[in-house]
Formats: sequence, C-alpha cells, structure tokens
Amino acid sequence: MWRFTGQKRPDFAVPPGPGQESVWDYPRPPKLVPDPRLVEVVYADLRIASSSSCCRVLETASPPAFYVPPADVNWEHVSTAPGSSVCEWKGVAAYWALCAHPQLGVVGWGYPRPTPAFEAIRNYVSFYPAVLECFVAGERVRAQPGRFYGGWVTGEVVGPFKGEPGTGHW
Repeated sequence: MWRFTGQKRPDFAVPPGPGQESVWDYPRPPKLVPDPRLVEVVYADLRIASSSSCCRVLETASPPAFYVPPADVNWEHVSTAPGSSVCEWKGVAAYWALCAHPQLGVVGWGYPRPTPAFEAIRNYVSFYPAVLECFVAGERVRAQPGRFYGGWVTGEVVGPFKGEPGTGHW
C-alpha cells in the first residue's frame, strides 16, 4: 500500500519553503529526533506539560508528533484512560485523560513498553492538539486532520497530510 517512504517526494507534495520540511521527506519506518524547543501543553488554566527535552517522531505523510518526557508532565492533572491501539513501529499505545475534565475523553497517548527502536520514548506522552492547546516555541499547534491522528501541524511543515479528505489509501 505504501509507495512513498521518504525516498522520493511525490508530485502532489507541497514544496517546502525556506525553514520548512515536507512530511513527504520523512522516512518510513519513522525516525525519532530530539527537539530542544520549548513545548507547552495547556487546558484552560491548567499547565499539563512543559519541556525543552521532547522528541519528535517523523513519519512519511504525517506531521510530527511531539513526545514529552514523563518528568515534564504534570501528573496531578493526567490519569489513565481506557483503551489502547497498536502502532506497527512503536508498539502498544496507552491513553491518557485529564483528571478534572473526563468529558474531554482521551487527550494523549504514549508507549509504556515500546519496541526497541523507540525505547527512547518509553513513558513519554504526546498530546492531541485537537483537544488541548499545544505550543512549539510559542507557536500554537494545529491538529492533524482526521479523528485518529495526533500530528502537530506548525508553520514549519507542509503536506498534504495523512487524514485529509482523499488520503484514506495512504
């Protein structure tokens, strides 16, 4: 099914401008990249996470997901949520909710027992920018299209992105 694996950008991909990255240049299987920029996650008046020690997962056709180290998550605001899913690359994902706002449903996910290639993000958490306010170096993140996806769209990435209409075959 996957013809594109980051080796050659397809003709329909938006060419990146200066300071931008094309998600079509990201590899498949995905790559883990440390990112020192300040990442902040908030909901209303709650600071859920703040870190300058995150990792980005770069995967063909998807905006990066930023994973926050467990030491930089305010666990008094976060609790486990029911359910799980499986990533063919990272392993079985666990889900997180906000303690004081369970009506929001799942707000984040992570890998308590990742595959060996993703051991560096064991117990890290990525948050859904469709549910919470997420920022990278002060820029408000936009949510990746699609109900399931959690990629963080910033001005530095161009698509089109997996999850947009007509991308179900990617």
